Amino acid sequence: MPDKKIRVALNGYGVIGKRVADAVGAQDDMELAGVADITNDWRLHVAQKKGYRLYAALKDRAGPMREVGLDVAGGLDALLDDADIVVDCTPKRVAARNAAHYRARGLKFIVQGGESHEAAGHSFVAESTFESAIGRDSTRVVSCNTTSIVRTLSALKRAGLLMKRARGTLLRRATDPWESHEGGIMNTLVPEYHIPSHQGPDAQSVDPELDVITMAVKVPETLAHLHFWNVEFVRAASRDEVLDAFRLSSRIAFVRMSEGLSALNSIKELMADIGRAHDNLYEVALWEDLVTVQGNEAFYAYMVDNQAIVIPETIDAIRALTGAGRDASASITKTDSALGIKQRFY
Repeated sequence: MPDKKIRVALNGYGVIGKRVADAVGAQDDMELAGVADITNDWRLHVAQKKGYRLYAALKDRAGPMREVGLDVAGGLDALLDDADIVVDCTPKRVAARNAAHYRARGLKFIVQGGESHEAAGHSFVAESTFESAIGRDSTRVVSCNTTSIVRTLSALKRAGLLMKRARGTLLRRATDPWESHEGGIMNTLVPEYHIPSHQGPDAQSVDPELDVITMAVKVPETLAHLHFWNVEFVRAASRDEVLDAFRLSSRIAFVRMSEGLSALNSIKELMADIGRAHDNLYEVALWEDLVTVQGNEAFYAYMVDNQAIVIPETIDAIRALTGAGRDASASITKTDSALGIKQRFY
């Protein structure tokens, strides 16, 4: 165990933030300095019950938080004073505004995939850009779908399966499960406004060499995202080659339809059965028995848990920015072990 743990401040305790908080607590080289937020609802009461120190992200929120029994230790700056790095998990576009404040304080920071690449000037997926993030002041952990795209395509590249092009169709869940009573869609499908959808260009912010185009459609469910991919290589390949390539990523897990894991809900149920907190699926769950190869083309499908897939990436980004980890594989192995990430679930 290291002599001095990395002190991590968390700004925003929503879908991603609460999972980052738990993941930080699972690492032996990190500790959570505290959680800042503006809400005073059930989420912060749960955080307090877990022993997390609470801070008001905005000055005028401290009073309402205390009025409902939350023990507020101070404002956001008090939390930042006690941290080596801040992970910003606030809603889309809020973190980009917060970045100026973190920079003014000289504090390293991480934003999430809802922000643009320009918010941090660097985009992070551990297996691809860990080394270039070492010692930086900031990075952006890319979105859930982009994380899955980079994980899978970079695994193929590392195996020597050079690609001419990659084309993906994304079926995107309508909203987060806990907010499904407030919004989302019903009895319809909503195509994203542009082709390519934003995930393909976003993946190129991590690896500019990728010839990738994505199309996306929002569907009336809240469990997870579903991807279908067609990848064309520069040469003919075998199915075994493609499967072996995916095995190069410790964060791609094989599932089988033949074993009853034939839909998103069954895989989420599996996560509950193996004891994952929040039913978290940190891995790309790729259907092994759907992988098809014809000549130089591969076809495959996988599931993405948008609430969980970016959590291990965030942990690795903390090590990279602070310089506590200087080797990608060592950090990934450490994070995988702490979170129970595996390539086979049973």
